[in-house]
Amino acid sequence: MQINTLTDDYAVAGQIEPDDMAALKKAGFTSVICNRPDEETGPGESSVVMAQAADAAGLKFTYNPVISGAMSNDNIAVQRSAVADSEGPVFAYCRSGMRSSVVWALSQAAEAAPDDLIAAAARGGYDLNPLRAQIEAAARG
Repeated sequence: MQINTLTDDYAVAGQIEPDDMAALKKAGFTSVICNRPDEETGPGESSVVMAQAADAAGLKFTYNPVISGAMSNDNIAVQRSAVADSEGPVFAYCRSGMRSSVVWALSQAAEAAPDDLIAAAARGGYDLNPLRAQIEAAARG
């Protein structure tokens, strides 16, 4: 599992396995957000299986499926709440980590400058420059 750190409190990755939850807990994460719809995974990586593994590891789990190319305002609101309600660092995953980066940036746009969000994603290996206009619009509300 490759963890791509965007900030001290938020990291992303591609699909993980149920067995990775213990390692995430050991790494200091307190919450896991699944941004990958169940329709994209096999039964061993479904949100139900992953939630059970997170619970067994002592992690809070949020299922917030983001459909590629169809992110909703509800997705952004759920991501914002999951990050805000976490009692420590948050780990989010999808297929590659890109959707988890985009939904995070949009969810944090009212709290941070677009340049800072884009730079944070770049540190993690994700180019959000093509989404600058959307991030700026989210910042304006």
